[in-house]
Amino acid sequence: MEEEIRLQKFLANQGIGSRRTCEQYILEGKIQVNGKTVTQLGTKVNPKNDSITFQGKKVENQEQKVYILLNKPIGYVTTVKDQFHRDTVMDLVKVKERIVPVGRLDMYTSGALILTNDGDFVYRWTHPKHEIEKTYTVTIKGIVTKEEVEQLQKGVDIGGYVTRPAKVKILKTDTQNNSSRLEITIHEGKNRQIRRMCEAINRKVLALHRSKIGTISVKDIPLGKWRYLRKTEIF
Repeated sequence: MEEEIRLQKFLANQGIGSRRTCEQYILEGKIQVNGKTVTQLGTKVNPKNDSITFQGKKVENQEQKVYILLNKPIGYVTTVKDQFHRDTVMDLVKVKERIVPVGRLDMYTSGALILTNDGDFVYRWTHPKHEIEKTYTVTIKGIVTKEEVEQLQKGVDIGGYVTRPAKVKILKTDTQNNSSRLEITIHEGKNRQIRRMCEAINRKVLALHRSKIGTISVKDIPLGKWRYLRKTEIF
């Protein structure tokens, strides 16, 4: 007999959203179990025997877990559905499974983005305690100074929050175009963090690309294309 699990975990495992998002759906009364609306986060379900619906649609118990690495182009928003009808990352990844993005990249940032229908995986990869590194290539306006690099490395105030120490190195300075290219590695996930870090040293970001999540790189994936994660890349 299949074991009972918490409702929010089941929903996250089926790609409805992150566990935190699913908890919010429960609190908002958007989930029904066997025809009855539930609003208690402690509710447990048996995926084999119980009928669970989300906004009137039955949530199927997906057995096959998928893990996808997308090299996101700029111009796409990181969401399953956009209220303003903009292009989303879901337009780039067409699979039969119901998947969700792991974390976010803003519309004007390109690069590595993982999508999956495994709620536990989403939790592991986004929870701060796991401190998974994200590496970005950043082109900024002006010639960066050693002092500015040291500021970024030590941590800067991005508006009520001081960032933790980051790995920063200069990849290129271009005096002709008055720009610098940096590689910045962080393990936090504050909203627009890299852009705000650069703003904190009075530098404007001209281009931003996430090249790696942990050790997983999009180096060999063309923009707008994707591949399944290898077994060795999943934990």
